[in-house]
Amino acid sequence: MLNETTPSGATEQAAVPTLAKGRRSQTEKRRSLGIGSFLLLALGAFVFLFPFYYMFIGSLQTSPDTSVAGAFPKPGNLTGSNYANINGSINLLTGLVNSGIFTGGVILCTVVFGLLVGYALAQMHFRGRGVVFGMMLLVQMIPFQLLLIPLYIMIVRNYGLADNYVGIILPFAINSTAVFVFRQYFMQLPSTLFEAARIDGASELRILWQIAIPLVRPAIVTAILLTFIGPWNEFLWPFLVTKEASMQPLAVSLANYISNIAATAANPFGAILAGACVLAAPAVILFIFFQRQFISSDFGSSVKG
Repeated sequence: MLNETTPSGATEQAAVPTLAKGRRSQTEKRRSLGIGSFLLLALGAFVFLFPFYYMFIGSLQTSPDTSVAGAFPKPGNLTGSNYANINGSINLLTGLVNSGIFTGGVILCTVVFGLLVGYALAQMHFRGRGVVFGMMLLVQMIPFQLLLIPLYIMIVRNYGLADNYVGIILPFAINSTAVFVFRQYFMQLPSTLFEAARIDGASELRILWQIAIPLVRPAIVTAILLTFIGPWNEFLWPFLVTKEASMQPLAVSLANYISNIAATAANPFGAILAGACVLAAPAVILFIFFQRQFISSDFGSSVKG
């Protein structure tokens, strides 16, 4: 027995340095790969963040400098008066509130209708389901600009919803892209969950609320982030249906400032960049805060658990 165990023990001891060398080589490869990846990511981050940095620095300059040297201004050329000037001209807080109401209403309608339609197209069987899905895809191919005149006549003239939040939100209430995202998520869920709930006597709305929605939370976050940037930066439709300055979103107010008031401002370049920073800040904060949920795709593990 001793003779049998001794060679095996020696073999195990000899295998330890080999495993250690293999782990060291793998660690070295990972480190070398990590440095290259880090440099590439750093370069990409610089290219991505430089326009935001230049916009923020430009909004703080006393005298405009549109050259490359303007990205590195002198401390004496920095001020916060541009924000006060733009706020005195268009009232940034009112524009932010209007943009928030407009965007929040669109997101709420998008999520509610998207969940209902996406669930129906994925888990319910009815005649014409394929036709409805095909029409939804066809809608994505139609530019929104082609629908402006019919929508304006219907919403503003027929419904009388000019200078009204409902009139601004209504054309964006249903987002076909969000419906497609929800449908794809719902289709990947096991149908046995829904069949068991139907056998137990649960209604479709109860199944949607208690079973389906908790399993597609990454899809809800994805739909919110994809929907947010559109209405937040939307200019053309709010510009057509709002004439009162107190009802205009910030993007429309900034456009009016550029065309009407900027020529008389002491530093229009800095004031415009200050307004652009205020407009971009909520979107940047939202994407940074929800970036992990945005890239999350582990809902399959929750189904298995």
